[in-house]
Amino acid sequence: MASIFQNKKSYKSSVEERGEIVTQIICFSNGNKKTFKGIKSGTIMQGEFTHFELIDGRRIYINTKNVDFFEVIKENP
Repeated sequence: MASIFQNKKSYKSSVEERGEIVTQIICFSNGNKKTFKGIKSGTIMQGEFTHFELIDGRRIYINTKNVDFFEVIKENP
């Protein structure tokens, strides 16, 4: 099965400029925080839901209206 990210045009977001693989700490409106490690920064797509792919192949979808902010940390290769 082909990844939906294979033919995605890169828009060189500021997250992608941090590195090819990053960690994101997402802070939700209700005060919860969630850390995602191993994000392929080139797969981040934004819309009503922000979604991205992890290096282990999982896809994460986040409803952006529930997010206050996120922190991006470059991972060492």
